Amino acid sequence: MSSVTTLVQPPKVANRIASEEEALSVARALATEFAGGASRRDFERALPHEELDRLSDSGLLAITVPAEYGGIDVSNAVLAEVTAILSEADSSIGQIPQNHFYILEALRHDGSEAQKRFYFGRALAGDRFGNALSEVGTKTVGDYNTRITPDGAGFRINGRKFYSTGVLFAHWVTVFALDDQDRLTMSFVPRDTDGIEIVDDWDGFGQRTTGSGTTILRDVYVPADAVVPHQKGFERPGTIGSVGQIIHAGVDLGIARAAFKELIGYVRDKARPWMDSGVERAADDPLTITRVGDLAIRIEAAEATVERAGRKIDQAQVSLNADNAVAATLAVAAAKVLTTELVIDATNVLFELAGTSATKRGLNLERHWRNARTHTLHDPVRWKYHVVGNYHLNDVIPPKNGAL
Repeated sequence: MSSVTTLVQPPKVANRIASEEEALSVARALATEFAGGASRRDFERALPHEELDRLSDSGLLAITVPAEYGGIDVSNAVLAEVTAILSEADSSIGQIPQNHFYILEALRHDGSEAQKRFYFGRALAGDRFGNALSEVGTKTVGDYNTRITPDGAGFRINGRKFYSTGVLFAHWVTVFALDDQDRLTMSFVPRDTDGIEIVDDWDGFGQRTTGSGTTILRDVYVPADAVVPHQKGFERPGTIGSVGQIIHAGVDLGIARAAFKELIGYVRDKARPWMDSGVERAADDPLTITRVGDLAIRIEAAEATVERAGRKIDQAQVSLNADNAVAATLAVAAAKVLTTELVIDATNVLFELAGTSATKRGLNLERHWRNARTHTLHDPVRWKYHVVGNYHLNDVIPPKNGAL
């Protein structure tokens, strides 16, 4: 049943992470904490409020803040790996900060100096930025009905958003709306602002605790200095879409690792060999061994592809030009294709090799497949094949949007 959520209180001052190695270490420590309750949270749809507070306090939500604003600006390869580590433990928790980091990258591109100092500072303090982006009922996912209109020294926003991932846990609702010239804007609105209603109505069968509900905006006032011209980020070469997409790839990589780990444990300890195999243990079945080997190799390949894509984004951020931005886009598209196909296969192979007993509801192993199938629907990989092929065959530059 839908319910209007209570407001999230601001966090304490967050830990300051000093290096990429520390970021990875903190992510692993949190993952160990989060993994124990992941199945229960999914089964009961128990929202991870305490876990998100731990994530805020840890300092991980600030690891992409540029050095000139007090952060360490980690490599995007590290950002993807942090995401994968958290997602292996609990893929909903791994996905929730995706929009947070997307928003910080958009701020890097098009925020004013004053906006960067303030909002990067809030990220360093542990604030969480949730999104109010996607809508239903429009022609495509790239179309919006939500509007921002002038009102005195500021603006008013009216609209309705769906798939507001992470907004249930956010301190700031980041609203994407069209202005009077149909240009896309991004506004930072405190969670408790009058006119914002956040409804907990996400009922997808996977990623059940991401808080991806509905956000309703009724005459929400926004001061002018809280509005970023987001459209500008796609009128020139940039890395906004690439950063957002590599985090999605990290989520899928993490789910694939989780499914593989479950598979190994179940086949070793619980599965029975097939009667024609002539072996005593399922783990000695040569066909099973081959299938596991194939999956392990593909996970290794996906990890390498994601890491390479992260380095391509790094290069584009350091030296932003058309060639580097395109190289990052193509590399991330490849990573997203491989991780999508990998995670769907890995979560299927888990049951193929573990057998019928693995489908018992109490085990909740199917959450990995449900999460993979749900998360990989964010954008179609068939169009990533098209973008890459069209570039190589016809020299067509990839379109600039948040999905590439």
